[in-house]
Amino acid sequence: MKTEAYPAYIAGEPVETGATLEVRYPYDGSLTGSCAVVGRAELERAIVAALDGAGRTPSRHERAAVLRKAAALLAGRREEFARLITRETGLCLRESRYETGRTSDVLEFAAMEALRDDGQIFSCDISPMGKPRKIFTTRYPVSLVAAITPFNHPLNQVAHKLAPAIAAGAPMILKPSERTPLTALKFAGLLYEAGLPGWMLSMFVGPLEEVVNPMIEDERTEVVTFTGSVEIGKSIARRAGYKKLCLELGGNSPLIVLADADLDLAAKLACEGAFRNSGQRCTAVKRILVVPEVLDAFTAKFVELAKTYSSGDPESEDTVVGTVISSESAALLESRVRGAEEMGARVLLGGRCEGALMEPTVLTGVPRDAEVVREESFGPLAPIVTVRDLDDAIAYYNSGRFGLSSAVVTNDLAAAMKAAKELRTGTTNINEVPGYRLEHTPFGGVRDSGLGIKEGVTEAMKWFSHVKTFSLPW
Repeated sequence: MKTEAYPAYIAGEPVETGATLEVRYPYDGSLTGSCAVVGRAELERAIVAALDGAGRTPSRHERAAVLRKAAALLAGRREEFARLITRETGLCLRESRYETGRTSDVLEFAAMEALRDDGQIFSCDISPMGKPRKIFTTRYPVSLVAAITPFNHPLNQVAHKLAPAIAAGAPMILKPSERTPLTALKFAGLLYEAGLPGWMLSMFVGPLEEVVNPMIEDERTEVVTFTGSVEIGKSIARRAGYKKLCLELGGNSPLIVLADADLDLAAKLACEGAFRNSGQRCTAVKRILVVPEVLDAFTAKFVELAKTYSSGDPESEDTVVGTVISSESAALLESRVRGAEEMGARVLLGGRCEGALMEPTVLTGVPRDAEVVREESFGPLAPIVTVRDLDDAIAYYNSGRFGLSSAVVTNDLAAAMKAAKELRTGTTNINEVPGYRLEHTPFGGVRDSGLGIKEGVTEAMKWFSHVKTFSLPW
């Protein structure tokens, strides 16, 4: 694949600064490409341009047209984007192609929502204290959004910030992950090509103290939206000050397998949940909680199916599980596997890394206080923990610090409803992976997984706008 040098974008204009950041392929360390690195002056230009655009917000029709054209352009360049995602992240082509499809959904849903009337009408004569009036609500966009996106979905996470902002008419400054900035910058170019006014989007990477922290702290920024680690999210919350915050942080999602479960389905969900995207999803299956009655039968089915999830060269069409983001990340995962073994767990499959390639790994007999299940292990690890029953599984999950997503495999409606009601988490899916959703439905976590603020196109549009209420005689 030909390497490219990408500019930063300040209010739609490509900018070369002389300072550059190199991005390398996690699989073999070869150069993928580079991008410009900006400083404080470029940040100021981006902020001023966004604020100067106030009053020139495109109509709903125009915003929807931009999003639809962007979706069409992406559809025509799907393979091009997928191969760049693979070269940046080490994800296999299967996952990269899947991500481009999800991004198309984000754009299409945002285009639909841009056209939807979001106002309400309240009659005032419903109360004896009321008057012959009606109260109306409408929404208007915030003046500026600062967004920071992670490495694990370098296209779709960017689209999840940008598409709702465009639909709502809110200008955005976006800093992609330094590990995977090229896909994001390529996507920015596509949006401009689709007709997005330059002042509505600036995108770049830059030093923490010179660019990132000032972007977060600036009083002209009305909203900060961040997806990433718990530690950085909490640091942003302390730094941001008096502004709206949307923090989508870590997860430690369980797949709970009950005695009446379809074990073939459970094994498939465990594999898909733990190994897809190299296990690098905040909603990935990080713990498989199994009752004793089906532990042996489930484990046998799971291990046999897991053997078919081959790992290797991410650019090979035969690879199902590519690398994690770096050799350091893989080494941390392997150390957690060794730590679990020292505490009595057994490795039934995998367990080793080579460079950034971490084998799909199945462990059983994992103690509840092992680091591999106590913390978010961001990779293709599948630890099996025995639980007495559903009550024990719920209590175990709720005792932890995360609250993003969960799943239960059962055909018992009462058990399904109990789990949905009692698991302290943003999402509970029955007979599906924890992360299942559509791109426009509400998504977000509680506790150390987030502040309870929801993402997804419809909720993000609300977050990127203000409600204005007015009343008239009627």
